[in-house]
Amino acid sequence: MARPLMPKATAVWLIDNTTLTFEQIAAFCDMHALEVQAIADGEVAKDIVGLNPIENGQVDAEDLKRCEADPNARLKLVVPPELPVTKQRQTRYTPVSKRADKPDAIAWVLRHHPEVSDAQLCKLLGTTKATIRAVREHTHWNAANIKPRDPVLLGLCKQGDLNAAIAKAEAEAARHAPAAEA
Repeated sequence: MARPLMPKATAVWLIDNTTLTFEQIAAFCDMHALEVQAIADGEVAKDIVGLNPIENGQVDAEDLKRCEADPNARLKLVVPPELPVTKQRQTRYTPVSKRADKPDAIAWVLRHHPEVSDAQLCKLLGTTKATIRAVREHTHWNAANIKPRDPVLLGLCKQGDLNAAIAKAEAEAARHAPAAEA
């Protein structure tokens, strides 16, 4: 069940400013009726400032008047429409313990999916083109110790992201292949 924002503060305001019954307030705030009665008696929530649910858009004024007129009616929480989630682009932090695994992941992608471009690899693994070039040409400072390992198993990317990069690279290769044959 959806609860109002700050239920005790909302209950304080409803007790002080409306003629709703304790049961109505308790049902709306998802509290026990005895707790609402204790708030009204001043035993609980003495220092809590009331929160107006009408101003916060949690209750319609008409619904509040309807419930004040009928003690059996229940307040309905107004649920705001969900806003579309915009994905914030942010740099991905790689822990120090996993940074040494990036050349292994690069080597694995280069071996198993050479069609993936350097730019896609940079975005996927959070690395640089210089590092990719060094791994590809075996001039990396740690080239003797690089073992191709799956970047998903290393925790450097998600399987869905890797699959998307591979599919995009294959589509790009297929788009350019007919042009090369003609």
